[in-house]
Amino acid sequence: MTIAFSFADYTGTIGVTLLLVAFGLNLLNRISQSSLTYILLNCTGALLACLASILIRYAPFVILEAVWTIVSVIALVNYFRKGSG
Repeated sequence: MTIAFSFADYTGTIGVTLLLVAFGLNLLNRISQSSLTYILLNCTGALLACLASILIRYAPFVILEAVWTIVSVIALVNYFRKGSG
């Protein structure tokens, strides 16, 4: 059986992989939630997952990932505002 991946599939796969990497590294105490790496992984992953959800027109995940992206961007702005960079 052959599965054909579309652009949306690749985009979503990369996005959720980044989100899961951030989650796993945080759970394993390899990175903290306040680290730039964690914030960037979440921001990029959520943005890609949101784009994939838009492409497949699945509104519940568009909302979820859009909110996740917005919260991650706010965290990124706060990171640099506090001078942590």
